[in-house]
Amino acid sequence: QVQLVESGGGLVQPGGSLRLSCDASGFTADYYTTGWFRQNAGKERAGVSFITSDDSSTWYADSAKGRFTISRDNAKKTIYLQMNNLKPEDTDVYYCAAKPGGIATISLFYKSWGQGLQVTVSS
Repeated sequence: QVQLVESGGGLVQPGGSLRLSCDASGFTADYYTTGWFRQNAGKERAGVSFITSDDSSTWYADSAKGRFTISRDNAKKTIYLQMNNLKPEDTDVYYCAAKPGGIATISLFYKSWGQGLQVTVSS
């Protein structure tokens, strides 16, 4: 069973940076995707960024392009989301998620989830 443990959320001022981490364990598939969704109360989870296990493919939401960078440390089985130039509209709960196979941007394709991290961008 895949387990995902997140860290790194918090409160930051507009223009600041945060790095989210997701420690993963229990993968049995040779090829899989890990990434991040965001969710606000009453809304569906929206994809933020994803990366495949062989680093061959990444995906970013339009709101994340140019500001966020996803990466992975295969030795540690950890993925990171570096978030720069944060804006108040980035405020949300961020979830790490994983699935076998390639990138999908719809949450229903992901069966493994972390506990969620609050990211608040406010002055």
